[in-house]
Amino acid sequence: KVLEINIGKPFPLGSSVTKNGVNFSIVATNAKYIEILIFDNNESIVPKFIYKLDSTFKSGDYWHAEIIGLKEGAIYAYKIFQKENGINKDYSQKVLIDPCSRGIVGWDKYKREQAINSSDNSHYSLKSVVCEREQFNFSKFPRPKHCWSETIIYELQVKAFAEGINNNNNDSCFKKIKEKIPYLKDLGITSIELLPIFCFDPTDAPKGLENFWGYSPINWFTPHFQYFSDTSPKSIREEFRNFVEECHKNNIEVILDVVYNHTSEGNIDGPTISWKGIDENLYYFIDSDNNYQDISGCGNTIAANRGLVRRLIIESLKCWANELGVDGFRFDLGIALSRGENLVPLENPPFFEDIES
Repeated sequence: KVLEINIGKPFPLGSSVTKNGVNFSIVATNAKYIEILIFDNNESIVPKFIYKLDSTFKSGDYWHAEIIGLKEGAIYAYKIFQKENGINKDYSQKVLIDPCSRGIVGWDKYKREQAINSSDNSHYSLKSVVCEREQFNFSKFPRPKHCWSETIIYELQVKAFAEGINNNNNDSCFKKIKEKIPYLKDLGITSIELLPIFCFDPTDAPKGLENFWGYSPINWFTPHFQYFSDTSPKSIREEFRNFVEECHKNNIEVILDVVYNHTSEGNIDGPTISWKGIDENLYYFIDSDNNYQDISGCGNTIAANRGLVRRLIIESLKCWANELGVDGFRFDLGIALSRGENLVPLENPPFFEDIES
């Protein structure tokens, strides 16, 4: 039985559980129409339901709909059909994850090379998961709030640090690090800075190698699945919250090294996973000859001077800070976020003004 669909609301962005079902909202400034694909499970290739959204489901640049009866844990993706005006390439063959995904599945089948070519990737695509948006329990685990002059930061790469802990258990990275919090506290540190934990593509690396450092995200809201014992999105969020709770109990702040200046989608020859297939000329700096402008050295540069892009980044920061309890952020190549059109440096970058306000 096909589930009923309502117009829904443009906010909040992403998928959010409502009283009657799930609301979906995505920005696609050049779309002619979009499709929401609903899947039975992680392994599904063919969607159980496809909901085509025409302009009736559009407010400004936001496409939105509420699907009645859908619940937390529902698996979904998008297909975006561009206007035939030459602004964006046609990526309508690609199954795309939601830029606001708080959960991602499909790693067992995912193949990066199938995201790079122009053909249908439905057999090998990642998918998004509808997740809760519960707020972190700050009343029970308040922020330590160390003054900057007394802050001592311990920087660590999650996988590397965890590999050095032999506890004879097959524990996840974060469970191992949690065991070492008393040791870190004894060192006299006030803060742990985690090198990138945004979800990334392990195969985004030269042939025969694996991406270890994670400085090439496929999403800004989802913790990286390889760092957790149970890779279901709900368990990942719960385990990370538990880690932050334990840090706060020991008066230790958690800071994230965040990568918003570029993504794993590379240049025009890179994979199409999310942003590129949705609205490449919105999210990335692209010149008049359709070349991706690159100041990051990674194939693309996020256009953080544009309001709709900044909103997505701010929503990501709020997710980590308010839902998952993170205390602060270190911006990788943050100066790249100060660029304007044609990568011209801006005297007053709006992104930093947005954070300040």
